[in-house]
Amino acid sequence: MIIVYNNRAMEIRFAHNLAVLRESWGLRQVDLALKLGTTQRRISYWESGKIEPDLESLWRIADFFQISVDELIGRSD
Repeated sequence: MIIVYNNRAMEIRFAHNLAVLRESWGLRQVDLALKLGTTQRRISYWESGKIEPDLESLWRIADFFQISVDELIGRSD
């Protein structure tokens, strides 16, 4: 059995989920960037879907927000 995921759909869900999580925690992009050890520009690019985070960044983001990577990328509710 081969499972095919719609990568673009996951990118869009990740971008949306990251922005919603950040805002719900009352953080600006620069605040989140400092907490994750990255730049505000990278957070902006992630939230706009211009770039995707690498696996290590996904783990850091999920750990920070205390959710699973699956939840972060929209594979589960």
